[in-house]
Amino acid sequence: MPTRTLLMALIGALSAILILLAVFWEPVPPRPIARIAPHERLPAATAPPAGGEFTLQGAQGDVRLSDFRGKVVLIYFGYTYCPDVCPTSLSLLAQALSELAPDERERIQGIFISVDPERDTAARLQEYTPFFHPQIVGLTGTSAQIARVAEQYGSRYHKQAPDAEGRYAVDHSSATYVVDPRGRLTGALPHASTPAQIVAAVREQLASAASR
Repeated sequence: MPTRTLLMALIGALSAILILLAVFWEPVPPRPIARIAPHERLPAATAPPAGGEFTLQGAQGDVRLSDFRGKVVLIYFGYTYCPDVCPTSLSLLAQALSELAPDERERIQGIFISVDPERDTAARLQEYTPFFHPQIVGLTGTSAQIARVAEQYGSRYHKQAPDAEGRYAVDHSSATYVVDPRGRLTGALPHASTPAQIVAAVREQLASAASR
């Protein structure tokens, strides 16, 4: 009888532990900064991205990365017809920008580069990006120009076959690339990074620039 009682007590204790684990255990959160976060269906980059200067088209003409020298630049590759991923990423970026102090915000620039130049004209992008935040500018270019800039930054995208009505989706990387005030690519924030994580990454770059 004592043995049976002890066994029942052990079973009860183990059950309580399992219940506690089920209720309170949480997985380790992902690191907020990653070098590259490509879409799982896209081919992986073969070498670390170099980043660097580029020139694309905005609503008022050519826009160069060097136009924003002295600012932390956050670059996102997407397209205006994207049903969910792009609006989510831009909304989180916009919220992060709004949470920065005014003097910090003056030293930040968001860039949305379209990977769908066939449909995303400069005029359409000018209507699209300010909806999220006035400090996000939309850029486009020729297919060759977009491909070259995407390669520089390690972004991957692939246009799907159109349906019977000519509509199509574009699979694309969902990272936000972080460029320091000297124009150097320093890393990438994975998709769905919180505003707090974006703010922390921006302030890290601002602090690093101030210490030089």
